[in-house]
Amino acid sequence: MGQTHPRDVPDPAAVRETRPARRSARGSLQPPLQPSRRYEPPSWDAPRSLDTHRAAIYTALVVRTPRTETVPLTVALHRSLAEDAIADIALPPFDNSQMDGFAAASAHTPGRLPVAATIAAGHVPAPLAAGTAAPIMTGAPVPAGADTVVPVEDTDDARFDVTEVGLPASAPGRFVRPAGSDVAAGDTVLTAGTRLGAAALGALAALGRTEVAVRARPRVLVCTGGDEVVPPGQPLPAGRIYDANTALLHVVLTGLGAEVCATRLVADAPDAFLSGLRADLAAHDPDLVVTSGGISAGRFEVVRSALAAEPDVGFGSVAMQPGGPQGLGVLRGGTPIVCLPGNPVSTWVSAVLLLGPALAEVWGTTGSATRQARLETAVTPLAAKTQIRRGIRVPAAPDRVDVLPGTSSHLLAEAARAEVLVLVPPGPEPLPAGTAVEVVDL
Repeated sequence: MGQTHPRDVPDPAAVRETRPARRSARGSLQPPLQPSRRYEPPSWDAPRSLDTHRAAIYTALVVRTPRTETVPLTVALHRSLAEDAIADIALPPFDNSQMDGFAAASAHTPGRLPVAATIAAGHVPAPLAAGTAAPIMTGAPVPAGADTVVPVEDTDDARFDVTEVGLPASAPGRFVRPAGSDVAAGDTVLTAGTRLGAAALGALAALGRTEVAVRARPRVLVCTGGDEVVPPGQPLPAGRIYDANTALLHVVLTGLGAEVCATRLVADAPDAFLSGLRADLAAHDPDLVVTSGGISAGRFEVVRSALAAEPDVGFGSVAMQPGGPQGLGVLRGGTPIVCLPGNPVSTWVSAVLLLGPALAEVWGTTGSATRQARLETAVTPLAAKTQIRRGIRVPAAPDRVDVLPGTSSHLLAEAARAEVLVLVPPGPEPLPAGTAVEVVDL
C-alpha cells in the first residue's frame, strides 16, 4: 500500500520534448508549473449534467499548457499536429507522366513521329526534339518541348519497341500531372490540431520530412485504493478485494492517448495520501492527477478528506448512474486533478464519457465520440439521471443496440461483455424498442 510505480517512458533519442520551464516545489502540493490561465471553479450546488461536467473538466485541464514533442513519422500515427505543416517544395515537384506511354507536343498529333530516347522515372530528360515522341514511364519528368502523353495502348502499335509511333490527337496537358497540382510551395498542407492518419504522414514524408512536431501525450498520475484493496498477484485476505481500477484506468488512459507516468495504491489515511501525492508530484511532474474512490459520503473518504483544504478542488455529483459522485479541480500551483468514483464500472464509464472528451479537446488525444443508434428492446429510464447502460450491437442490424441486464456499478465482469455504452436519457416513461439514443462504441 502507498507505493508508487513509475511507468516506461519513450526512448529519449527518438523524442524531443518542448516543455515549459519548471521550478522545484518539494514538500507542498504545488507542482513546478506556472499555470497558463487561472482556474475558477464553477458552482457545484446541484447535480451537473454530463455536458456541464465535461466542460468543467476542460476548464481545469486548460490551466496546464500542453507540451509539444518531435517524433519520427513512423510513430506519429493518430497523434495531434502541434503546428501548421508548410510545404517547402511543390508536390509534385515537376511535371510528370500519369501513364506509361509517349510524350509529345500536342501540336504534332495526330501523326506518325520518330521515336526519341526513353525517359525513365528518376532521370532528368533532355528537351524533346521537335516532331518526335519519347517513350515515357509513369512518374517520369515530362521533357521540355512535350505537353501531352499518349498511353502506349492508344498508339497504332501498342508497344514501345518501335522506331516510329503513330499517335492519335492528344490535347495539351492530357495525362500530365503538373508541378504543384497537389501542393504548391508555401501552402499549408496540414493545420495544427490535425489528427495524423496514414495519408497525412505520407504527405509529410513526400515533403521530405522524417519527423513531426506533435502535442505530447499528457502525463497522468493514477491514485487508486482503499483499505479493502489488495494488488493483484498477492494473497487475498478475508474481507479484501483485488485492485481492478489501476489496471482499468491505465488501459483506458493509454487508449485515449495519455501516458500513465506512475500509479499509487493508497490506504484510507488522508495524511498518507497527501504525503504520497506530494512525493509523486515532485518525482513525476504529471500533467494530470486521476484518483479513483474516496470521494463519496462515507466515513473513510480519503481523497475528499485529504483535499478539503485545497481551495480550487470541489466535490459533488453528476446526474448519471453509475458514476454520480465526482471531484474536480486544480491543486495549488497548477496540476489539474480529476477524482472519479471507486466502484469499477463507475470509474470506467466516468473516464470514458467525462474525462476522455475533455482530454481530447485540450491535448488532442483520442476522445470517445457518440453516435445515434436505436434500442432493440424497451428500456425504463431513471427519473432524473442519465443512465449509462452497457450494451451490445445487434449483428443483423448495425444501427441497433441491445442493453445488458445488469445496472449495478460493481458488475465489472458483465461490463466486459459490452460493445457500447448506451446513454439512456432521464424521463418518466419507458423508451420503446426503436427509440433513438446516443451510444459510445468501445
